[in-house]
Amino acid sequence: MKRIVIFASGSGSNAENLIRFFQNNAHIEVTQVMTNNPHAKVLDRAKNLHVSAFSFNRHAFSKSDDVLHILKTFQPDLIVLAGFLWKFPEHILAAFPNKVINIHPALLPNYGGKGMYGMHVHNAVVANKEKETGISIHYVNEHYDEGAMIFQATCPVLPIDTADDVAGKIHALEMEHFPKVIEELLSK
Repeated sequence: MKRIVIFASGSGSNAENLIRFFQNNAHIEVTQVMTNNPHAKVLDRAKNLHVSAFSFNRHAFSKSDDVLHILKTFQPDLIVLAGFLWKFPEHILAAFPNKVINIHPALLPNYGGKGMYGMHVHNAVVANKEKETGISIHYVNEHYDEGAMIFQATCPVLPIDTADDVAGKIHALEMEHFPKVIEELLSK
């Protein structure tokens, strides 16, 4: 059985989608959800879907080996960042080489980097009158949004689209493609 640990910071819609997608899979399961936000809705979503979940603080994540030790007990085959906003520490990346992936709501390298997440990205896409945007699924390295690309999917940005319209299109792409890409990665 291949094991996935999900890191999320907010509502957890992507985490819930992944948990539901793999619930009846005989070969892949989501074993743990971890968050840096003790009030994140992802904790409730995981609990409702009978997946263990807990929160941690910045010290446990970046300054000590606490989160690393916890991860090692789960022995994940893949660590999935699904709306996780903190930069992943190098000591955890070193312990899980090529096993940490992220989804980004834009076509990297455009609209990536520190502070570029969620509506910040969609507002920038609309403000710059882009004709196309999309999602990027990539490996995580020591820099924000610069890891090797795994997959991208695109959607049009119409002249009448608002940032909320773009957010809806991106969310649909995430729901459709993220679980399939993860399944493919873990089937190799």
